[in-house]
Amino acid sequence: MQTKLKAFMFGYGKSSSFVAKELMATGLHLTLVLSTQEACDRAYADGFLDIKKIDMTDDSALEQLEATEEDYLVCVLEDKHLNVFLTLSLHALFPKTTIIALSDSFHTTQKLKMAGAKRIIDLYQVSANRLHNILHKPVTTKLIDRLLSPHEDFSFREILIPENSIIDKVMVDTFDFTAHHVIMVGMIDNRLSKKFLFVTSGLENRFDSGDTIVCIGYNGDLEKFEAYINEVKK
Repeated sequence: MQTKLKAFMFGYGKSSSFVAKELMATGLHLTLVLSTQEACDRAYADGFLDIKKIDMTDDSALEQLEATEEDYLVCVLEDKHLNVFLTLSLHALFPKTTIIALSDSFHTTQKLKMAGAKRIIDLYQVSANRLHNILHKPVTTKLIDRLLSPHEDFSFREILIPENSIIDKVMVDTFDFTAHHVIMVGMIDNRLSKKFLFVTSGLENRFDSGDTIVCIGYNGDLEKFEAYINEVKK
């Protein structure tokens, strides 16, 4: 009988809760490793039962997880500096175990690679092909297929910014997408180019009326976000 694949996911925040839900849906045995009671309570409320509360800065506590070479260590802490530190610690403790980490910028991606992450999911360079290349294992390929399936409630959406939108003239890097539970992939910035631009392209992009932004998230959250964008400035 084949042993069930395991994943240890470190962190459970606004940007990563959907990752945990989809990993569970693939059939992986998922253990959430959290550092605060608040995070534990939120995860329990969402239906997760295998939760370990530990100090992630304590190597001896991490070592007790006893991760094997076949397991996955998924680092999704909201604090990107702590996420890099955790990746470094896990790589030192479990050098042959696959570490997957979330990144929100080019610089963070480089740090995570240097820290020992074998695969990076760049939240701002998400596309079907890129994710398939990063997560090429059968179980994770199934995960991405499900994420991008038109039959699921998780999808991409193009949103046109209307005249006098509440986000008109707002700089991209100052806008908090996590507050709306969506992830921005890129945009068509009519002020700079008619081509699609990933937000990691190095440009200081600004939202203007007539621009189109592309986001991913659950359909309900995307609908609420689109309604928010359509609000008129007061």
